[in-house]
Amino acid sequence: GKASDAIAALAALQPSTAKVMRGSREIEVAIDDLVEGDLVVVRPGERLPVDGEVVDGVSFVDESMLTGESLPVEKTRGEEVFGAALNTTGRFTFRVTRTGRDTMLARTIGLVEEAQGSRLPIQRLVDSISSVFVPAVVAVAVVVFLLWLTVGPSPSHLYATLTAVAVLIIACPCAMGLATPMAIMVGIGRGAEHGVLIRSADALERAHRVDVVVMDKTGTLTEGRPVVTDVVAANSTEEHILRLAASIESGSEHPLAEAMVARARERDASLLPLEEFNAVPGMGVEGVVDGRRVLLGSAALMGRDGLVLDGLDDTAVRLARDGKTPVFLAADGEVLGVIALADTPRRYSREAVEGLCSQGVEVVMLTGDNARTAEAVARDLGIRRVVAEVLPGGKADEVLAIQREGKTVAMVGDGINDAPALAQADVGIAIGTGADVAMEAAGVTLVGGDPRGVGAAIALSKSTMRTVRQNLFWAFAYNVLLIPVAAGVLYPLFGGEGVPRPLQPFLGESGFLDPMLAAGAMALSSLAVVTNSLRLRRFRAG
Repeated sequence: GKASDAIAALAALQPSTAKVMRGSREIEVAIDDLVEGDLVVVRPGERLPVDGEVVDGVSFVDESMLTGESLPVEKTRGEEVFGAALNTTGRFTFRVTRTGRDTMLARTIGLVEEAQGSRLPIQRLVDSISSVFVPAVVAVAVVVFLLWLTVGPSPSHLYATLTAVAVLIIACPCAMGLATPMAIMVGIGRGAEHGVLIRSADALERAHRVDVVVMDKTGTLTEGRPVVTDVVAANSTEEHILRLAASIESGSEHPLAEAMVARARERDASLLPLEEFNAVPGMGVEGVVDGRRVLLGSAALMGRDGLVLDGLDDTAVRLARDGKTPVFLAADGEVLGVIALADTPRRYSREAVEGLCSQGVEVVMLTGDNARTAEAVARDLGIRRVVAEVLPGGKADEVLAIQREGKTVAMVGDGINDAPALAQADVGIAIGTGADVAMEAAGVTLVGGDPRGVGAAIALSKSTMRTVRQNLFWAFAYNVLLIPVAAGVLYPLFGGEGVPRPLQPFLGESGFLDPMLAAGAMALSSLAVVTNSLRLRRFRAG
């Protein structure tokens, strides 16, 4: 029902106009008028209108909504850019390579439409049974009426009528009709109390069969933003290194720079005056801080100036192996230390993975990030299977591949790039702190973003479906036992000697069930189903 909303949210990412170079002039045109080969100018803070290739300028572009990459990616001459991505820093020009339905965004929208349209409606057990049960009971009532009208005691028409009415009343499928919706109503309400917003009964029903949970990394298992994790000092103190780094990065808008400045402020470190600043594309930054020439960036930047890393290169390799980004700091020709940054795991992520494994559910990490970073995070969280460097179409394909193994798959994600996979999965679970389109494409939303809610949703589904099965069993057992009694099968047993006095209030003198008591028994069966469903109120996550 929300397919159109999800697709509209995707389409809203694309700007309606673009700034195109016509000779030496820059004019604004509608994106529908763009053709391959046009030169489009993009300024900081603007979204790219279509796909293309950079021909001039350098910038960092946030492609997280398309690729899942947690950090903005540096784009230089010759590199590919995608429509709907957000330009975060510099101004650049790119040549249009794909427009209309061929762009990455348009293909993503098509994947969402296809995956959502391929879902089959759930065939409810009660509907199937009732379609046979109801006409069967009516037929039984007609047969019983004709039988007792023919061979019943006098007055036969009276006993035939009362018996047929008793069969219809006692077999009234109220208990069966209540068995499923009552349990689902309570289950969904209980889920909301645990921060698990179940948007459809279908999702609740399917979740109990989940064999594999596929989890996006960025923003789902991790925070989705870099933070400083290590400061390794060689020829200075950690505090001084962080202070110098934050001071020179105060002139940059890069997410890594923001992380260093934020960590310095957390430690109440005052920033030194920044006198000069220059970004070195692909390497880092350089400048003058408080009269000292400072370099901050990769090993290549240090090597450019012939600086000796003094053993810090081994430290950087170790940090990179752990999925962290090492950044070297040098001042006045001397390397002072290395700072490591990473997208850290969310609180409770490991606990969430352990909880799913304890339920016998396999956990798979699926991400657009590079393999080294993904494997490091997976190792930290106890996840054995990792699929990295996957674009949105690839995520949906990976989910489909697991489904073809005969598995029931739940997909957990938070971004627009996860929407096709969320729609393709048997159960889509969105992190509530993520993009609206992800939540629209999913049947379950974790309010607040606690990943432990995935296990809670599956456990709640199992409890709910167990309650449904119990309800249906008792509803059918009640009918199997009492329909024959209402039909008068006890008459031959008591017909000769009469019904024992203790049973006469129920069966009269001849063994026929009073229709009023049949109505009471029918009501008690419904009450039993309701009471059993209300036991779900005692459900506890974890």
